[in-house]
Amino acid sequence: MERVGDDMIFEEILSRLPAKVVCRFKSVSKQWCYELSTPKFVFIHARRVENSIQKKLLSLKENSIVVDDIVAGNLEVDTSKTVTFPSDVHPSFLRIICSFNGLILVCIKRSYNELVLWNPTTRRFKLISDDYFIRHFGQHNDTGGMYFDEDNDLKVLHINCYSDILTARVYSRRHHSWRKLNFLNGSQLASNFYSWSPGIYSGKTIYFMVSNYWIPPGERNIVAFDVISESFSILRFPERMEVNPCQGHFLTISKKLHVIVVQYAGELIADLVKYENDDWIKVFSFNKARIVHHLETQQRTNIIQDNKWLITSIWGDTVEVVLCNDSFNYIQHVDNYNGPKGALFLETIVSPFD
Repeated sequence: MERVGDDMIFEEILSRLPAKVVCRFKSVSKQWCYELSTPKFVFIHARRVENSIQKKLLSLKENSIVVDDIVAGNLEVDTSKTVTFPSDVHPSFLRIICSFNGLILVCIKRSYNELVLWNPTTRRFKLISDDYFIRHFGQHNDTGGMYFDEDNDLKVLHINCYSDILTARVYSRRHHSWRKLNFLNGSQLASNFYSWSPGIYSGKTIYFMVSNYWIPPGERNIVAFDVISESFSILRFPERMEVNPCQGHFLTISKKLHVIVVQYAGELIADLVKYENDDWIKVFSFNKARIVHHLETQQRTNIIQDNKWLITSIWGDTVEVVLCNDSFNYIQHVDNYNGPKGALFLETIVSPFD
């Protein structure tokens, strides 16, 4: 073992172990606890984990929080486990903002609102909200995302729409502080007529779907946040998909941004499109799309079950599509999905603390 060396043991051997096993090895000695907690080791471990086909799906149920095993996009039967949120809060008061690198950003909706960074694997958490969060956190009025900057500092982007004013702020894990960002001048996207989706990270950018369904003929925008320049821009929804009513739902597949587009044009149509080279490319159309009015206890959204895929809707509907062989093989490579009541995440040892 002396000839092997510490670098080989920690960076090449232990970094390949599951997160929960790494956490147990921290009790071997003080040196191991230190080595397994260094930013370098955490980074190497997270990079190895992100290529795994094994993921977890966290779902906020009516009276509980459930975690399921997901392998190659498929729900593993009989793997559901109930987990406890760090604070004594009923699940109905929780809303998922986003997931990133094993961390989940959760809002606690009370008389005053709190924002919590939570690693469900290590059970560590950190309250990051400040006095600003005494404002009401509406279901569609607030959103956010997470990213690492060029100095490897974890940042949390928070967007608040309140009284037709949009405020964008970013939190630094390293400095435990918030600062305000400039948003798009002259934008009307802070209006209560607009609904903001959870943010999703892809290619150094966080994307948001911003939709107005209340004023005909309807409007859809994609707001892009560049994490390097920390600036915003707007991508128009693809013209060929400008059918009303219509909605879009983000996910990443093989680390590329995709949108599931559900249209009501005489019949229910669901398409999967990919954003590549500054253009939208249709991947395929799903078969036999239909609205599901009641979910069974064992059913989960945005994962594969019995060759079917359940798509959540910001209108409150759930759309079921049947997967053919091509779509089944393609969907297996889903990396990330964020919704207010569910999110895919990886088991990492990334800490909410610096």
